Amino acid sequence: MSNEPVPLPTDHSPVEILQRLIQFDTTNPPGNEGECIAYINRLLTDAGIATKLLAKDPLRPNLIARLPGRGDAAPLLLYGHVDVVPAESHQWQHPPFSGELADGYVWGRGALDMKGGVAMMLTALLRAKADDTPLPGDVVLAVVPDEETFGVHGARFLVESHPEEFSGIRYALGEFGGFSLAVGKRRFYPIQVAEKQICWLRIRFRGPGGHGSMPVRGGAMAQLARFLRRLDTATLPFHITQPARLTFETMASALGGVNRIVMSQLLNPVLSGPVLRLLGERARFFAPLLRNTVSPTILQGSSSFNVIPGEVTVDLDGRLLPGFQPDDLIREVRRIGGPEGEIEVVRYDPGPSHLDMGLFDTLAGILREADPEGVPCPLLLSGVTDGRFFSRLGIQTYGFLPMPLPEGFNFTQAVHAADERIPVEAMEFGMRAMYQAMQRFGP
Repeated sequence: MSNEPVPLPTDHSPVEILQRLIQFDTTNPPGNEGECIAYINRLLTDAGIATKLLAKDPLRPNLIARLPGRGDAAPLLLYGHVDVVPAESHQWQHPPFSGELADGYVWGRGALDMKGGVAMMLTALLRAKADDTPLPGDVVLAVVPDEETFGVHGARFLVESHPEEFSGIRYALGEFGGFSLAVGKRRFYPIQVAEKQICWLRIRFRGPGGHGSMPVRGGAMAQLARFLRRLDTATLPFHITQPARLTFETMASALGGVNRIVMSQLLNPVLSGPVLRLLGERARFFAPLLRNTVSPTILQGSSSFNVIPGEVTVDLDGRLLPGFQPDDLIREVRRIGGPEGEIEVVRYDPGPSHLDMGLFDTLAGILREADPEGVPCPLLLSGVTDGRFFSRLGIQTYGFLPMPLPEGFNFTQAVHAADERIPVEAMEFGMRAMYQAMQRFGP
């Protein structure tokens, strides 16, 4: 797909902007987000919005734009990333970088994560500028690269090297949240208020090695196999954090009847396990909000068919609940996996340590007006976002990319998958909600 410039949309349609954003192949690695950022920069500067580009690598710049407000409130930050995960390992109905409009959806890698959200933000900002919309305070837009691989060139770079750009900001809108979620007969709109933390572990097993023609028993491979078996047949303990309590209490209250009882019992560590089993497939969404998790992802052993390794390792993608530390996860893994193996922390990215719900009611009110039958609720995200970096500056992120999804459309399964797509109606809905948030974030 060529990245040659195309005419800019004249009506600032979020769908047209999203289609063009998808057409930039910003697969990370390597990213190469520069041309995509340049396109966004042209949209903003042609509209008369002041911008600046800040880069650790010239090919991977960050864009900062500011739309002045009345000064009655602290600035509001909108931020999103334009890098995407690889698409070549999947079979697609429509080419992943075509941005095709078909069957009421915009198709392509990044439609949900998160070029769709960036298009909502851009369109809302452009509309506010074109209409000379009164804003309570300045609105700052940050469009960044490199979210999918740790933010070294993106949000982390901005926070560490240019914190002055975010002076005075208390609240931010970013990914993930605001998508509709059906539970029972109710439609919920989870707004992310907290997220888990990255804690990657490596476990090393040692034993006798040798020639592959002379088998050994009880060696490093056998220890690894026992460990993985224990990990596969047991779960880490349940913990009830404040964000999870807010999530499930809100849902239980809205459901009523038997469903209310079932949902409320997720907050009872004694019954959480049985209740999750009752929830079936839905448990995949809820279970990680109630415990620390580890997933084996990388195995390393011998480099040769005929050599029995004397050392093997398994890497675990660990995710910590808010308030927990790596030592907590190591103890829980050791309790299940047994005493064999040496455990080391490969990477730990602390998450936000403080929960500020000051903007939640405003955002929830916008969603209630847009969908009176929907129920906004706080969400603890099982993944991580760039919010962990902005939290270092005291900024509370709300995952707020509102999108009503059709029945049967599973948001969490569509992200990073083949045929990633977003409904056209959801784009319009999200843009309007973002525009209203920009008008209402003040006191």
